[in-house]
Amino acid sequence: MAREFQRGHKAKISDLTSGTDLYVGVQIAGPGLTFDISCFGLDANEQLSDDRYFIFFNQPKSPEESIQLLGAQAGDTESFRVTLDRIPANIHKLSFTATLDGAGQMSQVGPGYIRIVAGGEEVVKYAFTGSEFTTERAVMLGDFYLKDVWRFAAVGQGFDGGLEALLKNFGGEVAEEEAPAAPPQGAAPSFAPPAQAAAPPAFGAPAAPQAPQPAPAFGAPSAPAPAPQQPIHAAPTIAAPMAPAPAPHAPAPAPAPYGQPPQQPQFGQVPGQGAPPAAPPYGQQAPPYGQQPPGAPPFGQQPPGAPPFGQQPPGQFGQQPPGMPQGVPQGVPAGGAGLQAALSPYKETATGQRWTSQNQQLMRVDLTMGGTPVLARQGSMVMYQGKVDFGYKGAGFAGRVVGNATGQEMQLMRCTGRGQVFLAEEGSHLHPIELQGDGICVSAESVLAFDESLQYEVRRIEGHGIPGGALFTMQFQGTGTVVIKTHGVPVVLPVTPTTFADCNAVVAWSAASQVIISSQVRLRRNAYPGHSGETVNLQFRGAPGNFIVVQPYEV
Repeated sequence: MAREFQRGHKAKISDLTSGTDLYVGVQIAGPGLTFDISCFGLDANEQLSDDRYFIFFNQPKSPEESIQLLGAQAGDTESFRVTLDRIPANIHKLSFTATLDGAGQMSQVGPGYIRIVAGGEEVVKYAFTGSEFTTERAVMLGDFYLKDVWRFAAVGQGFDGGLEALLKNFGGEVAEEEAPAAPPQGAAPSFAPPAQAAAPPAFGAPAAPQAPQPAPAFGAPSAPAPAPQQPIHAAPTIAAPMAPAPAPHAPAPAPAPYGQPPQQPQFGQVPGQGAPPAAPPYGQQAPPYGQQPPGAPPFGQQPPGAPPFGQQPPGQFGQQPPGMPQGVPQGVPAGGAGLQAALSPYKETATGQRWTSQNQQLMRVDLTMGGTPVLARQGSMVMYQGKVDFGYKGAGFAGRVVGNATGQEMQLMRCTGRGQVFLAEEGSHLHPIELQGDGICVSAESVLAFDESLQYEVRRIEGHGIPGGALFTMQFQGTGTVVIKTHGVPVVLPVTPTTFADCNAVVAWSAASQVIISSQVRLRRNAYPGHSGETVNLQFRGAPGNFIVVQPYEV
């Protein structure tokens, strides 16, 4: 029996079927609407770095034929064949999308779905309706993504800008269509009889009825009675991702024309350095923060012809350059490409997932995906978009008693609605951990936020030689994501029989690990000065696969 997914649901492919040669069917329709249905093969950065893995009507298969476009069949508007064990190692995600060709919005579509069929049997289906969308003209329906193993996610997230916005999100571009050339002005035509009537164009004639196609050998579903097909092939020409070619060493900047002031350095630009490169097309990655763009001189060196650091350009200090109107301040950052280039590395990152790291210290959660509220530490919201409600989450009398007694009390707020919430706290490093039925133990002090679908409770760690005779931690279990925070970049260590960690530095560990308190307190040592200070350590034991997370900081 097929599993019914809602938007945001995920599962391992191996939990759905043991097969790797799969049929993917998409059904989408609306009155007066036509659609283009495609598959994007993306790299580890979720970019279309190889345009041969953009599978659409004009390129129906990948080079090794691991992804093939099959056409309309079995009641599906479009279908694909995906052979997972033949996909090359540089492809980490397959995103199946639908875009409108012509006027309309996704809110006008009727009931539709994306489904996976293995061996002729449907194993999973994500059904959607137009009520889930508003003004979008392109929608990411579902993803196959590689996270140690291949998994499937129901996405249902779109773009108002249609195919062009979708391509830019994946790092590609839409080529501009050239206008047809005007016919040459020749002599007036001479008398001639009319030409024989030609057959009507194929797009205007009704298609001849065809016999139902047999099911593919790899296991596509059997075809029901033929249904009217939606025209789907009228998209603009698609161009490959525009990767900038490496530029030679940048020449010295030309002097300012006579009568114009010398150019001041842009925001984020080293004084004396040449003008910043033009902003990359929207959707392409800018040079990472801290790296010089291609052709720029090494950091700390002057380009040829530039004045030494600390010296003014030609002209006397305090005087306006020739031709400069009096009273106009100099040094105002120019807008346009320079400003865009400076801010491009910090723009919002949207991956189509429920939880997305914007950088090491900022986390975004999309409440429109998953259908469950998020519990976050009070005061951790720094920004939100959309219609989001924040409510107090009380622990109840019993929870407050336990929290006060164990030190594992969390002051939480419930985030509900439709929108995106950005979370952070004191510049801590944030790490989303996705649980799929397994468990993890985390100190309450290290928890920033988690899905309300997770179960959590206070867990006691027995021990001797410490005040109170025990330590406490929070245990999370179920299906969902918990975001933990650390001071600095943590290290993850496998659990061995000789693994010890300072209880003030350990952040989390796998719930299946056995934890024993190892006290180093000795009466004779405490009687003398010069004690090491490492009085209480935690010893971890467990089967292979268990782990601990330690931060470079002691609370």
